[in-house]
Amino acid sequence: MTGATGYVGGRLLPLLQQAGRHVRCLTRRPEALIDRAGATTTIVRGDVLDRSSLTEAFAGVDTAYYLVHSMGEDKDFEQQDRIAAENFAKAAAAAGVRLIVYLGGLGNPDHNLSKHLRSRQEVGDELRTHHPNVIEFRASIVIGSGSLSFEMIRALVERLPIMICPKWVSVKAQPIAIEDLLAYLVAALDLPNGHSQVFEIGGPDQLSYGELMHEYARQRGLRRWMIPIPLLTPYLSSLWLGLVTPLYARVGRKLVESLRNPTLLSNNLASRTFDVVPRSVPEAIERAIVNEDHEFAETRWSDALSAGGELPQWGGTRFGSRLVDSRSVDVPVTVEQAFAPIRRIGGSQGWYYASWLWSLRGFLDLLVGGIGVRRGRRDPEQLRPGDALDFWRVEAYEPSRLVRLSAEMKLPGRAWLEFEVTPLPDGSRIRQTAIFDPVGLTGLAYWYGIYPLHQFVFAGMLRNIARAATQPGRQADAAHVTKRVEQVGKPT
Repeated sequence: MTGATGYVGGRLLPLLQQAGRHVRCLTRRPEALIDRAGATTTIVRGDVLDRSSLTEAFAGVDTAYYLVHSMGEDKDFEQQDRIAAENFAKAAAAAGVRLIVYLGGLGNPDHNLSKHLRSRQEVGDELRTHHPNVIEFRASIVIGSGSLSFEMIRALVERLPIMICPKWVSVKAQPIAIEDLLAYLVAALDLPNGHSQVFEIGGPDQLSYGELMHEYARQRGLRRWMIPIPLLTPYLSSLWLGLVTPLYARVGRKLVESLRNPTLLSNNLASRTFDVVPRSVPEAIERAIVNEDHEFAETRWSDALSAGGELPQWGGTRFGSRLVDSRSVDVPVTVEQAFAPIRRIGGSQGWYYASWLWSLRGFLDLLVGGIGVRRGRRDPEQLRPGDALDFWRVEAYEPSRLVRLSAEMKLPGRAWLEFEVTPLPDGSRIRQTAIFDPVGLTGLAYWYGIYPLHQFVFAGMLRNIARAATQPGRQADAAHVTKRVEQVGKPT
């Protein structure tokens, strides 16, 4: 397998490992894959542009996935792609590899394809020239959390209430969900031996980037206005995308150039050959949002954020679309003792600091039709997932380790408050993390508007939780607590 560090390959590898497949990953940077390799996976160093480095990689291999291309390269990426594909196919054929599976791009070759799309299809031609059994899947826009196209759509919709739209925004495509794309790639392993074939794959919907943005906005509860104009060239569009999305200009330009071509299925060979039933665009976008939530929830903030005591900076750290404010305190007690005040939070116990501000926030929530703080909590000592906790809901609970609360007050977005306790050689670390997923500019304005208050309230809350953990039953002076408070944040 090549491309295991990329978007598609990085999701395909765990699926193959879970199925018990023996996988060998070819990469220029083995260190980048060490943490992802399971018991059935080996890693070899190699480069598809260096034919001599491929011999070891192909020894004993039955099927080879080719999931690399040079979209981000400064040099002549078309020539590099041809050389790499020739090297790969020749080395595979010499080693007796039964099958090569390649992921290319949709587009009618008679319609003056962009350099990027043309190169993707030329790679397939090159592979077939030098190997007798190549399965090429051609896909259009891939919708999934973290995909290039989805991240561009999300950033544009979240940040721009009014969008100036060049022609490429109205060109039709046939998107596919990342889960369905992966299902095709896995299913190719079980195809009977035969001759090379090209399978065009996509979902049931044909629509434009503009329509995709409208659907994303609908699911996020946003109103967006799009003004079509014929003037933006790929170069100007790429500079614009570089300013308002995660794309950098060079990749953005190649992506935009390829969007001038319709990418629609011309046959149903894939549906007649495989049992995969691709989902619709609304389902694909919904899944992308759900997957993003899952991946975000699985993040351990103690790993993702520095524990080295970075200097405080304004606004918190951005992770995807979310804004994060995290801080920690070290206490000389066991994890059970450190966690005790956390599991008692809310209700009659209160929130450990500025109780009048929490009450005011609940009153303001009631004024706008929210639930306020009147619900309290089910039990003063114990929590469980699903419990109501004032205007929060317990989303996750692991005794003596983790509490994550999701906000149910009225907000221009979604919010979470998380407490995590981890052991240290001489005590425990309590990490408190506030997370906000803003909806549009209103959400961003809300976060930055209350950020000074967060600094005041959350710092005091964590300080008093540490006091309660180290001296339960009474308030201790701050000087009596051995602590190291870290304010974690980077400009967004």
